[in-house]
Amino acid sequence: MNTELEYKLGKYFENKPTITRVELICAIKKDYPSWTQSTITVYISKLKKTGKLRSPSRGLYTLKIKKGFHPEITLKLKKLYNRVHREYPYINYCVWDTSWLNSLMRHQPFRQYLIIEVEKDAISQTFNTISEAFKNVYVNPDTNIFNYYIYNSEDVIIIKPLISEAPVEYQKKIVISSLEKLLVDMIIDKDIFAAQQGELEDIFFNALEKYTVNILKMKRYALRRNRAKEITKILNLISAK
Repeated sequence: MNTELEYKLGKYFENKPTITRVELICAIKKDYPSWTQSTITVYISKLKKTGKLRSPSRGLYTLKIKKGFHPEITLKLKKLYNRVHREYPYINYCVWDTSWLNSLMRHQPFRQYLIIEVEKDAISQTFNTISEAFKNVYVNPDTNIFNYYIYNSEDVIIIKPLISEAPVEYQKKIVISSLEKLLVDMIIDKDIFAAQQGELEDIFFNALEKYTVNILKMKRYALRRNRAKEITKILNLISAK
């Protein structure tokens, strides 16, 4: 299955509840001029079988409705965000919680971490500010720190440098990591996401099934983090299911 085609389905409908088969074929042909009508018909059939596309009546199609990613923002995460925002309102940063991926996993992790990512030049000041109010705060810990301290601690807060142009978003007046960012970070930050490493493919599959995921945004971020090949490989494995 062509994953980019799945993402482009939303564009083809353009806020229309339904489109005809002719309209859908013409739209796909415009993006993929080398595809024959037989190839397009095969893809449409696969989209219907996987539930991405529904046909309420003959010759008419509608999209499977997916919800946006709106994770729970705990009181502690709000306090963490607000403390940094109060002290440094003009720096770029975001917060997130590793437990946000739990609903996409079969085996539930024993630990969860609160993460704040800030501009590299503001990491030291941010650490000082957070340490005044919270315990177990670590700055960009390496594997040894995880092994000796973090894995045996509760309520850990980790400060990391924020990658420029990382895909973040506002929810409840708080800047958080987008789902696209979390999925890419998950294959890179193996210490933070140690519990997820054995379920990477399943987590990606469940995320794409359950939520609206911007594939192009995810790929752009993966490219910035030099992980474009890994993301493409996972998406291809999922498409083959």
